[in-house]
Amino acid sequence: MMPRRENPDRPRAAGAAAAPVVEARAVHKTFGSQTALHAVDLEIARGEALGLLGPNGAGKTTMIRILSTLARPSSGSVRVLGLDPERDAARIRAKIGVVPQEIAIYDGLTARENLYFFGRMQSVAQSSLAARVQWALDVAGLVERADDRVGSFSGGMKRRLNIVASLLHEPELVFLDEPTVGIDPQSRNHVYEMVAGLHATGVTIVYTTHQLGEVERLCDRIVILDKGNEIARGTLLELQRKIPGSGRRGLRVMGDRVVEARAVLTEAGIASEIEEELPGLEQVFLALTGHALRDGRS
Repeated sequence: MMPRRENPDRPRAAGAAAAPVVEARAVHKTFGSQTALHAVDLEIARGEALGLLGPNGAGKTTMIRILSTLARPSSGSVRVLGLDPERDAARIRAKIGVVPQEIAIYDGLTARENLYFFGRMQSVAQSSLAARVQWALDVAGLVERADDRVGSFSGGMKRRLNIVASLLHEPELVFLDEPTVGIDPQSRNHVYEMVAGLHATGVTIVYTTHQLGEVERLCDRIVILDKGNEIARGTLLELQRKIPGSGRRGLRVMGDRVVEARAVLTEAGIASEIEEELPGLEQVFLALTGHALRDGRS
C-alpha cells in the first residue's frame, strides 16, 4: 500500500495545462418532469481527486452515471479521457473503473473467483491476470479469506472486494460512489487508505461520500451540488473562506508570560503565532446546503 498523502490547499494534479480528463459543459438531465441536473459544468485535471458532494437528491449519482457512459445527458456536452461517451462508450469503459453504491459481487463465489471473473470481464490479459488478482487480494486485506465464499463476508470485506474488483484493469479514472457506506470504522479506514494509495499512483478519482472527513483528507478540490445545481466549487480552504465569520484570527503566546507579552510583545521578543479559525467541511456543507432533512435519491 502506498503511503497516505496529505491534502494541500491547492490541487496537486500533474500536468495542469494538459487536456482535462473530464470536461462537462452545461449538462442537463431530466427524468420526466423531474430535473436531476441543471446546466452543470465540471472539469477534472489528470491525477486530481475531486470530491463530488451534495445532499440526497442533489444529482451526484446522476452525474457519475453520465460520466461513466451509463446514462446520457438530456442536453449539454461531455468528454471523458478525450472521448465522446455517445460514440466511444466501449473505449471509455476500458479506461475507467466504477465502484457503485450497491455492492456488485457474487456471494456464491469465493473472493478469488469473483476477481478472476471481473478480470476477464475487464479484458485483463491472461498472462497478468493471476498477478492482478493477487495484488487485489493483498490491497483489500483479503489474502487469508481468498478462497472463502463472499456470502460469509462482513459488509466491510465485501466493500473492499467490490473496490478492487473495479481496479483490476488498471483504470486511468475511477468513480467511487459512496464507497464506505454502512461499514465499520476499521473497514472505512482501510478503504480510505486504499483510495489514497491509488491516488498516490496518479490515478484520477471522483469521490462521493457523506463521510466528509474522508474528503478533507483525500480530495484536491470539491464540487457541491444541491437540487441539480452547482452551488460551490474550490479547494477546502477556498470553501472554508466562503462562509461568513470564517477566517477570524487570534494571537497565541508561546510560553507563560502572557500578561507581559500583551503589553510589550515586540520589545520582549516573545515567540508567538497567528492562528486562523476556519470551519470544518461539515460546517461548510451545512452552511451551503441547509440543515433540512433530505430523503430523495441522489
